[in-house]
Amino acid sequence: MSVRCFISVDVDDPVILDELVSVQAALKGTGADVKCVERENIHLTLRFLSDVRQGLLGQLSNLVEEAEFDPFRMELRGIGAFPNLRRPRVVWVGLTEGADELSRIFNDLEADLTELGFRPESRGFSPHITLARVRSGRRRAQLVEQLMMHADDGFGGSLVESIRLKKSVLTPKGPIYSIIAESPTAGST
Repeated sequence: MSVRCFISVDVDDPVILDELVSVQAALKGTGADVKCVERENIHLTLRFLSDVRQGLLGQLSNLVEEAEFDPFRMELRGIGAFPNLRRPRVVWVGLTEGADELSRIFNDLEADLTELGFRPESRGFSPHITLARVRSGRRRAQLVEQLMMHADDGFGGSLVESIRLKKSVLTPKGPIYSIIAESPTAGST
C-alpha cells in the first residue's frame, strides 16, 4: 500500500488567504477554464513525493521532524504562469523574500531524500504557490489580461517556522490534505 505525499510550507495567515482567494475569484470571473486551489489547500510545495510505500513514512516523518532552520520571512508578490503567459497551464504567486531560505531547505531535503531512494527532482526548485490550473484555452486572452493586471500585486508575508509532510487523498471534489509530520516550530526545541 502507498500514500500520496508531499512536503510543504503552509499558508495559514487568513489575511493572505483572503487576498489570494480574491485573485482566484477574479481569475474565475474571466470565464476561463480554471480550477482554483481550495483555500484550505493553498501551500508552497517544497517537494512532491508522489506515491510513497507505507514502510517509508516513518523515515520521511523523521526527516521532516528533524529539519533544522532558523525562522524566516516569506513575502508573497506577483502573479505569473507556467510555462509562460502565452500558454498558461499553472497560475502561481511568487516570492520576493524567503526564496533563498526555501532553496536551502529544499537542497537539504533533496540530499536526504536521495539517500532514502527517491529520484532527484529533475525540474529543480522554483518557489511558488499554485493558485489555479488552466484546463483549456477557453477565454485565454481574458485570463492573461487578468494575470497581467495582478502581475505585481503584493499579498503580504508571514514567518516560516516549520515544514510539513502531508498526505494527499484525491477525490472528485479535489484533494484532501492531512498532516503526517511537522518540523518543530521555533522555540519548541
